[in-house]
Amino acid sequence: MKKFNHLKSYQMMHSIRVIAVGAIFIAGCAGAPPTEQMAVSKVAVSNATSAGGNEFAPLPLKSAMDKMDAAERAMTAEDYVLARQLAEEAQVDAQLAAATARSAKAQKAAAALLQDNRVLRQEIDRKAQ
Repeated sequence: MKKFNHLKSYQMMHSIRVIAVGAIFIAGCAGAPPTEQMAVSKVAVSNATSAGGNEFAPLPLKSAMDKMDAAERAMTAEDYVLARQLAEEAQVDAQLAAATARSAKAQKAAAALLQDNRVLRQEIDRKAQ
C-alpha cells in the first residue's frame, strides 16, 4: 500500500510539473509580438489580391483586409493575443479568396475553351457539307 501511495504522489507531482511548464510556455507565447504571423498574413492577402480576389472573391478578400487592419491596430495597442488571432483569421480569409479567384478563373477559361470547341465543330460541320 505504501508503494501505491508513493507512485500516486509521483504521478501527481509529474502532472503538476507538466501543467506548470505548459502554462509558462503559453504565457511566454502570449507576450511575444506575432511578427511572423503578421508577415505571413500580409503575404496571403497580397497573393489573394494578385490572384484576382478583387474581381472574383471580393467579400472574403475584404474580410481578410479588414482583419489585417484590425490586427495591425491590435499590434499597435500591444494586444498580441488579439493581433495573432486576427492575423490568423485574415490569412484563412485571404487563402479562401485566392482559391475562389483561381477557381473562378479556371471555370471562365474552361467555358471559353468549350465555346472555342463549339465554334470549331460548327466550322468543321459546315465545311463537311
